[in-house]
Amino acid sequence: MSRWIGPIVVAVIAAVAAWYETLAATPTVIMDRAWMRLSEQAGYNKMTHTPLVTAERQTIVRPSPDLAYSICAFDLSKAPLEVMANAVPDHYWSLTVFDSVTDVAFVESDRDSKGRPIRIALATADQIVPRGVRKIVMPDGKGVALIRVLLNNRAEIGAVDAYRKKSFCRPLMA
Repeated sequence: MSRWIGPIVVAVIAAVAAWYETLAATPTVIMDRAWMRLSEQAGYNKMTHTPLVTAERQTIVRPSPDLAYSICAFDLSKAPLEVMANAVPDHYWSLTVFDSVTDVAFVESDRDSKGRPIRIALATADQIVPRGVRKIVMPDGKGVALIRVLLNNRAEIGAVDAYRKKSFCRPLMA
């Protein structure tokens, strides 16, 4: 029996190491796939105002049909990025920024902004943004900015679009 202790210990260590590596790599793999899909559809560093979600048309798994989405896959390798989420009156809306491992780097809603637009600059730690612009430091240069607007009913998408299409993301030249 004692001759099996060494191989069993090695097998347990290998299993724990494989489990940990899988656990650590999963968020990066998920976000890389999402970032690639989104950037293939619309490029990166620009806002895309997607049509309402249907069962047949879903880029990301399990989106809500009650939300209007505006999405910006970004790459900060050349410059910081200015993101502006326009206010949508009488609706809940939010801006969320995810980093490359799916962690939330920034989130604010209409309740936080008191109904005013939200304007931020996404940048790496070494990038400079203009004075007076709120800088959100991203741990690495890739991620996704997501604006969500809760619809009271799907028929109002035209009216909501007039507001949400004023939202943007674009490279910020200091």
